[in-house]
Order: sequence, then structure tokens, then C-alpha cells
Amino acid sequence: MTTKRFAFLMLFLPTFAFAQNHSGNHGSAPSDYAGQETRLIKSLSEDDLEEIARGGGWGLARAAELNGVPGPTHLLELADEIGLTEQQRHDIEVIRAQMRADAITAGERFVAAEQSLDEAFQLGAPDAGTLERLVVEAGEARANLRLVHLNAHLLTLPLLTDTQVTQYSVLRGYSDDPCDAVPDGHDPEMWRNHNGCN
Repeated sequence: MTTKRFAFLMLFLPTFAFAQNHSGNHGSAPSDYAGQETRLIKSLSEDDLEEIARGGGWGLARAAELNGVPGPTHLLELADEIGLTEQQRHDIEVIRAQMRADAITAGERFVAAEQSLDEAFQLGAPDAGTLERLVVEAGEARANLRLVHLNAHLLTLPLLTDTQVTQYSVLRGYSDDPCDAVPDGHDPEMWRNHNGCN
């Protein structure tokens, strides 16, 4: 195909695409965002705001949680099943309390940054410099909030035994119980002893 012919066809593609999308279909499907325009901060739901305000995890620690590094909140919820000692419970409570306090403070900064970004668009399109500054501030605030939660997972891990970490993963549904599934070629008794099943 020659360059001229290609350029000629490209002129008509947008019109063709528009016709395909709009011919005979005056009631196109609404956006997935429909209804969200009434939010206080458009990028955050009421549930998001409540979770952040109470210092909840908001899914920010998945990199740790789903890679075998438990967090303090769920560990304390499963304390009896995992067999946490009184000292472990105490130490993990301290980590959780600090995490929650830090998360509330960091969360307030993040929500404020998102609100500033939202307000900039409510007032009209911000200039490029303002937009960049607001986006960077919101991104840094979110990163700081995420760091609070991930750091709590890191501080918690050294307090646990390997068996407790494995049990946590099983109870949370991330892995199969090694006590129920002895791999082929392994002595069942030795396997169970090694995995703390007996």
C-alpha cells in the first residue's frame, strides 16, 4: 500500500469508528464511573474513606501478605489457632497500635492530597505545573501510607516461628495444610515432625 493511499484511509477511520459506535445506538451503556460524580472525593469511595480514617490496611500490604509475611492485625485475630504466646501477642499488639496510629496520620495526609487534586479539577482544568505538583504529592502520600502497612509486616515476621507462618498461610487460605498433604517420596512421620504437625 502506498503512503498516499494509507494516509487517505486514515482520514476516514475516525468517522468510520464513530459511525460504528453510534449508528442505531443512541442509548450507549453508561460509564462504570456513573454515580461516582457525587462523591466527596471522586477517587475515593465512602468505604475507602472509612477504612483509611480508622487506619485499616486498605489492601496496601498485599505484597507482604501474599508472599508469606503476615501482618499484625490478622495474626492477632488468629492468635489461638496459630498458638501465639503471651509475649508474642504483646509484641504484636505494640506493632499493631503503632501501625494504626501512623496509618491514621499518613491516611489523613493522603486524603487531603487527593482532595486537593479533586478540587483543582472542580475549579476547572489546572495548569500543567499545578497538576504535576498535586499528582506527585498525592502519590508520595499514598506511598507513605503503604510503607506504614508494609513495614508493620516486616516488624512482625521475626517474632514468629516458621511453623506459625505456615499455619497463618493455611488459615488465611493462601496454601494447603502441609499436615494434610504429605508429598510423594517423603516419610509421613518425618514430614509431619518437620512441619510441626505432631
